[in-house]
Amino acid sequence: MRCDVSSLHITNFYIFTKIIKIAMKFRLRSIGPAALVTAAFIGPGTITTCTLAGAGYGYALLWALLFSVIATIVLQEMAARLGIITRKGLGEALNAQFHTGIGRVISVLLILSAIGIGNAAYETGNILGGALGLEALFGDVSLFNSGEFSLRIWGPVIGIIAFVLLLLGSYKKLEKVLVALVILMSIVFLATMISLAPHLGEIVKGLFVPQIPKGAVLTVAGLVGTTVVPYNLFLHAALVQEKWKGKGDLKAARLDIWISILLGGLVSMSIVITSAAAFFDAEKDIQNAADLAVQLEPILGNWATGFIGIGLFAAGLTSAITAPLAAAYATCGILGWKKDLKSKKFRIIWMAILAIGIVLSAIGLKPVPVIVFAQAANGILLPIIAIYLLWVMNDKKLLGEHHNRLSLNIIAGLVVLVAIFLGLRSILSVCGII
Repeated sequence: MRCDVSSLHITNFYIFTKIIKIAMKFRLRSIGPAALVTAAFIGPGTITTCTLAGAGYGYALLWALLFSVIATIVLQEMAARLGIITRKGLGEALNAQFHTGIGRVISVLLILSAIGIGNAAYETGNILGGALGLEALFGDVSLFNSGEFSLRIWGPVIGIIAFVLLLLGSYKKLEKVLVALVILMSIVFLATMISLAPHLGEIVKGLFVPQIPKGAVLTVAGLVGTTVVPYNLFLHAALVQEKWKGKGDLKAARLDIWISILLGGLVSMSIVITSAAAFFDAEKDIQNAADLAVQLEPILGNWATGFIGIGLFAAGLTSAITAPLAAAYATCGILGWKKDLKSKKFRIIWMAILAIGIVLSAIGLKPVPVIVFAQAANGILLPIIAIYLLWVMNDKKLLGEHHNRLSLNIIAGLVVLVAIFLGLRSILSVCGII
């Protein structure tokens, strides 16, 4: 379904771009590690899951994104505060909390299982999403094709690019690349949403009236899992230590979180809204980048498929870099290993996660179902990591006056309870019980 762009929409787009330029110029120096968090969750999973949410349920699931944005701000603020005040990552803090006995064994197994399973699935989805973009630009290329099995080329290409960038071992170089790619994706999707002039009343209802339509449980879990990404808590706590040096920087870190996460949340919502306008009630089966591109036609016209191809490639690459990096920070921290981009053990871990993604993306798996499954898996695993984070953040000996206050514990506790509820419903739904 195409929508004509009126002069009013063009004016809105012009005003929007001016606001973006002013905001970027004014706040760019404050943006740091939280931009990496946004780069990690504005990946192919977000584009695909949000598109399917809008196509299948209209504006009805916007509340799940609003909840996810609030949850992300709350949890990432705790992770950043932990890193800045203690100069430790979440893995290291957990290693100190559970250093002996059965508690340590259980903690290590739970954390490594959650990170291993979640990141491997997420990395596969990231690389497949990036490959979906390259297929839109250059066509499907296979080295071997026999019936149901094929050996595709674009997944390994994405993986090799991510490998080279990670091997450079420079956080600042990675940050510049990722921030630029996130801004590119943000502007186009937000501009498209504005050009469509969507129905404000329906959007408000979708945001503030929670509902789970029949068959939407996994999609809701996916929306949560694609925004509140568990591994980002480990990544953020580690990276703030390179950007900021002490408690005097907490204000800047919080500003970084608010700007970056709110922008990311707004982009996610804009994808749901544009998808609802393009696909809802149209009974369209979304399988590839060309299908995803239809929602951008009001702004880009015939250029939509090419742009979504570039966008998926960019989004896939950003997330393909951050997922292995976060897995390495988490694993090294919880096991007490050296946390260094050039450390041998650190590199072995991110290489292993990246290798899994490359292999699984090369063997011809269907991208859209894999991507959606990866987001739902993260949503289900989220409570495990969030509970451990809450435990650490209430340690007065570790954090002193910067430990969690009661009000923040209540908010974070509600986030965990909602995440557990959605995770359990997702599992029951998959098992056919509900």
